[in-house]
Amino acid sequence: QVQLVESGGGLVQAGGSLRLSCAASGSTFSINVMGWYRQAPGKERELVANIIRDGSTRYADSVKGRFTISRDNAKNTIYLQMNSLKPEDTGVYYCSAFEPRVRTTTWGQGTQVTVSS
Repeated sequence: QVQLVESGGGLVQAGGSLRLSCAASGSTFSINVMGWYRQAPGKERELVANIIRDGSTRYADSVKGRFTISRDNAKNTIYLQMNSLKPEDTGVYYCSAFEPRVRTTTWGQGTQVTVSS
């Protein structure tokens, strides 16, 4: 079983930056994909970015060129560097980990990101 702990959210002005962290523990060897999703009030949860075991990444069109997902394998941690933040980036950001062996996605508790205009 995998456990995820997120940190790094907060309040920032438009144009500012934040970095989110997500530390995985437990059966980390079975994780194939880790990523970040976000959910704004009244909206569905959406993919922001993910990173696959081979290092390839994918981004939502709305964050390309502004956000960067990365990982530290030694620490079993992924990061989301968010630059040039916009008010529409506001939401709860969730870390996720997918284990194909058991076909299970684990979610973190979520961290609030608020961007003021």
